[in-house]
Amino acid sequence: MISKLPRPASMFRDFLNSSTAGGVVLIVASAAALIVANSALGEDYVAALHYHLGPLPVLEWINDALMAIFFLNVGLEIKREMLDGQLASWPRRILPGAAALGGMIVPALIFVGVNLAAGDLGHPRGWAIPSATDIAFALGVLALLGPRVPVSLRVFLAALAIIDDLGAVAIIAIFYTSDMDFTMLGAAALCFAGLMALNRIGVMKLGPYLVLGALLWFFTLQSGVHATVAGVLLAMTIPLSLSPAAPDDMTAPLNRLEHAISPWTTFLIVPIFGFANAGVSFEGMSFGNLLDPLPLGIAAGLFIGKQVGVFSTVWVVIKAGWADVPRDATWRQVYGVTVLCGIGFTMSLFIGLLSYSEVALQNELKIGVLAGSGLSALLGALILLRSKREATPTPSR
Repeated sequence: MISKLPRPASMFRDFLNSSTAGGVVLIVASAAALIVANSALGEDYVAALHYHLGPLPVLEWINDALMAIFFLNVGLEIKREMLDGQLASWPRRILPGAAALGGMIVPALIFVGVNLAAGDLGHPRGWAIPSATDIAFALGVLALLGPRVPVSLRVFLAALAIIDDLGAVAIIAIFYTSDMDFTMLGAAALCFAGLMALNRIGVMKLGPYLVLGALLWFFTLQSGVHATVAGVLLAMTIPLSLSPAAPDDMTAPLNRLEHAISPWTTFLIVPIFGFANAGVSFEGMSFGNLLDPLPLGIAAGLFIGKQVGVFSTVWVVIKAGWADVPRDATWRQVYGVTVLCGIGFTMSLFIGLLSYSEVALQNELKIGVLAGSGLSALLGALILLRSKREATPTPSR
């Protein structure tokens, strides 16, 4: 008797599963970085990160090269979900899209307000630091809570974070670009045009895209635009055939590439980034340092700004009748998930390191990110743990 083949899981379900597991790995890697940085190995930790490997120190290889692959994965996720997934229609985009927008604006305003109020002691350049949600970390916390959180809220959080990532990429490209070399920028533009041409003529092999993508990364790095933007630009050109009946179709180049690099990104690249960047030494610091304008603005933006911005926007959109409460979720659970949006670890650290080159300010921003993300994780988890799982009536139209 021939056994029935198991039904393949959807790409989005695989993405959720890998992100939640990856979030746990990221938490462990970040905790390890803090332990090492505050141990007898602290000086060796710093020295290893600044050791030159060829033209760049190890830390820059991680932040400029490895993270370009992370952003390639982000771009693939965004394109797939926008064209053939959970964000493929406007009704599906309205709630997470509006929530992501509110969750970017309010934290930025809080950060700028705190730092402008501090006068010469403030550092408003990092206004975008608290605007990002770390999808792996947030979904990792949800994974630890088990089935008490409805699947609809996990999907909502993932969709919100994907749109949030798109906003962060735009911010990096527009606001965190140094003096530009227009010759190199022109070469990067030619590479991108070549990638677009490959897509238009229907090339389905990944090899030509990856070769041109590597050149695009190099020229983008040399141009002054942050090199990680090249990852997203490459992702936008990878072909994806719309196939509602078979969204996991591995003949589509985008699905093949995402399937190939996603485990490496989730379980290696992001944890390495967390280990390399979360390690801050607390020597000579006190609790009072958290009240300095930079860490306070970041922590307040993440912990207060995110939940206020996301939840208020969700409430307005649902009460206006433009979207429904996520299926089987209570308002308390919705609020708990909006608090988790304040976990801004990976992208917040990344934008912070682009904002400030001084070591002292980098340590301050790390403290702010850790404090804001930690408080958001603890309060969000506590709210969800105390929430009853009961359906919220869907408003009549």
